[in-house]
Amino acid sequence: MTKPNITIQHVTASERPIEAVIILPTFRRPDHLVRTLDSLKAQETARSFAIIVMENDDESLAGAKAARAWFEENPAQAGIALIAHDRGNCSAYNAGIQTALAHYADFSHLLIIDDDELATKHWLDRLIEASETYRADLVGAPQTPVFEDVAASRRWARHPVFTPHYKSSGPVPILFSSGNVAIRRRVLQAMGPEWLDPAFNFIGGGDADFYTRAKDRGFTFAWCENAPVMETMPARRTEASWINARSVRNGAISSIIERRHGTGAQGGLKRHVRNIALLSASPLRSILLAVRTRSPAIGLYHVQVAVGRFMAEFGRVAEQYRQPEKN
Repeated sequence: MTKPNITIQHVTASERPIEAVIILPTFRRPDHLVRTLDSLKAQETARSFAIIVMENDDESLAGAKAARAWFEENPAQAGIALIAHDRGNCSAYNAGIQTALAHYADFSHLLIIDDDELATKHWLDRLIEASETYRADLVGAPQTPVFEDVAASRRWARHPVFTPHYKSSGPVPILFSSGNVAIRRRVLQAMGPEWLDPAFNFIGGGDADFYTRAKDRGFTFAWCENAPVMETMPARRTEASWINARSVRNGAISSIIERRHGTGAQGGLKRHVRNIALLSASPLRSILLAVRTRSPAIGLYHVQVAVGRFMAEFGRVAEQYRQPEKN
């Protein structure tokens, strides 16, 4: 792994010490990026914060241009627009984290939001308050889907790929997604200088791998139910083919991470036993899920995950982020 290749495009300074930094990766969604930035500007907080936008398309630069124009229209908002030349979501996150640590000496928390999400007005305060209340190093919160296809939302809203892992606030064993999270500065200092492994750039799972490594180092986690972001869900993500691919990928990623962190013959044996157990149990689990959701299509999830885990053992992992127009 190497440090991300970064070009700074724009810097808006702050007269106050920065208490929190929000990093915002973007790739070919300039219009939604502006909406995300507007939702951050609308935060009702007394905390000073900076926004770092990481453009990950160094060809069209549509996101960088939109971010620069937005900062120029909002000169009171501290922030940086940069180009992360190394393609992939992990590389973009790494560029943002590296820049935050280099430019802002006093921030206590780094927050992450994606360019297809909108922050609710107390989002920043509630994540940081949860970190302080639960003494947690990393805090996650819901990514609430907003479906463009209303009819499809009625069919898929209860599918596990669209629902959060936790339902109430408090300490949790680990997190799974980077799309809505707050991380204490000390975690970043301990885990760097490479944070998310670029090996996961196009398959996803770099966040889960990062959390697993953080847990191994003794950092703690919490969930904040009342700090959601609203995630725009385009119609293509409610197609059965996309949902199947995401479900299979989830299984593959879980197997890959277990293989990475369960070294030696004993670790391999445990993983294979788990694969067999999950595959054996998946038909019954799928039936129960289908009954609970009243959807045979949703019920397939546990079978798809089990299949994905076996496919990963043979090196077959779909790079779902390789073709962003299909993601």
